[in-house]
Amino acid sequence: MGIEDVLGLPPRGRFVIDSAPIIYVLEDHPVLASRFVPVFERAEAGHYELVITTVTLVEVLTGPLRAGDESMADDYREVLTSPAWRVVDLNPEIAHRAARIRARTRLRLPDAVQVATAVHTSSLGLVTHDRDFSALERSAERVAVYS
Repeated sequence: MGIEDVLGLPPRGRFVIDSAPIIYVLEDHPVLASRFVPVFERAEAGHYELVITTVTLVEVLTGPLRAGDESMADDYREVLTSPAWRVVDLNPEIAHRAARIRARTRLRLPDAVQVATAVHTSSLGLVTHDRDFSALERSAERVAVYS
């Protein structure tokens, strides 16, 4: 299972968004933000439902908090917990699925949680950046990965 180009996302649907694309857009990364901005624009236009995990929320808030910028962390949290986003808690079912994925693939815990959440929410895929998800070929979980 290779990574597909984010430009090839289906025109409508639900997608789990990993931390990196969100951080790139929020921080206006000079090179990478433009790659993911269309995903968020399509969501604003009502074409996509964006799902994040509580793990993503932790990862996105860590940068501003590490820098001592409570105000920025509050702004980010406000955006990511607004009605435009669906935040999915790590519940026992997702945890069990993530553990099964990790056991078969050796994906890192945050990546396994993202994949398990995509399956749990019947998402069409996971939008991430440059991670190797080829190990999913050894898993029963079939999730499209876009970067």
